[in-house]
Amino acid sequence: MLSENQQAESDIAFLRRYARAVIGQQTMGDKLVDALLESLPQDIVLNMDRLALFARLDAYLTTLPTRQPRHEVRLLASDPRRALLLTALEGFSTDETAAIMKKHGGEVDDLLVSAEKALLSAGPRKVFIIEDEPLVAAHIAQTVRGMGHQVLGTAATSQAAIAACKQEAPDLLLADIMLADGSSGAEACSEITNQTGTPTIFITAYPQKLLRGISGEPAYLIQKPFTAATIKAVISQVLIQQAARQK
Repeated sequence: MLSENQQAESDIAFLRRYARAVIGQQTMGDKLVDALLESLPQDIVLNMDRLALFARLDAYLTTLPTRQPRHEVRLLASDPRRALLLTALEGFSTDETAAIMKKHGGEVDDLLVSAEKALLSAGPRKVFIIEDEPLVAAHIAQTVRGMGHQVLGTAATSQAAIAACKQEAPDLLLADIMLADGSSGAEACSEITNQTGTPTIFITAYPQKLLRGISGEPAYLIQKPFTAATIKAVISQVLIQQAARQK
């Protein structure tokens, strides 16, 4: 059983994941979480449960347009996007999401329907998968194709991924952090992204190691085991934000 401090650290780690996904940036997402926590006495934070912390953060996020430059907040998720992330990424129930967003349950259901309709709004994209577990890679590929996107290929090692992406640059990378041969999916993505600007969704069994608020951590992070709904939600979030940046 986790101590109060350990539980709080775990909850705060996933607050960072949610804020990063909403904003589309690691640095700003972490700054928002830090600012929220600094505004609350430590003993209150320690005594708040996960739902209460997310409710505070969600309320904080919705006040951003009055406190931040417009170009920095245009990627702020709408109500449907936040509802989808809270359920599909963070695992809250519809009732819990309603409590966090201060909505009625029926309103959240409507928001999720709206979010589902928007899943394909970014149009088809080329996706490359870096994953050393064949069944996991196949699951991701099936989900990606089901969204109408093209899977350029899959690679089980860093070297193979870099070589493949030199042939045809993907629009999106989905990558495990550590690969079976000891190579790094993160390093492969860094090299590919430096050349092409391709955004990355990282997938790992140990997400909290990358949610400590340290510079260079990912903006988008999915925990293993995952569901198709989680993959769909995060992919659509990345692509919608990417389209917004290009306007």
